[in-house]
Amino acid sequence: MAELKYKPVAHDHNAFLDKAKQRAGFDEAYEALELEYTLASQMLKARTKAGLTQDAVAERMGTTKSAVSRLEAAGRHAPSLATLKRYAAAVGCDLQVKLVARKSA
Repeated sequence: MAELKYKPVAHDHNAFLDKAKQRAGFDEAYEALELEYTLASQMLKARTKAGLTQDAVAERMGTTKSAVSRLEAAGRHAPSLATLKRYAAAVGCDLQVKLVARKSA
């Protein structure tokens, strides 16, 4: 694994969620964006595991750091599958998309 050239900011996601859940309407808003938050989290983990900065990913994708930042920000926009494939390739991953049947009530 490549050595990180930057120090990630410490972030306790569970503590963040516990505090945010106290706000009115948070649960509904969070559930509406659950898939986006999950994808953003996976993207950040993959980039960190690859030891890459947003600049490095942007260079590999042929785009800008700000575009990568927008990709990694849940709920800001919906990237195309082609863009997600390019991001995955840039961080040394394959993109998998699947449909899962809902559990009947």
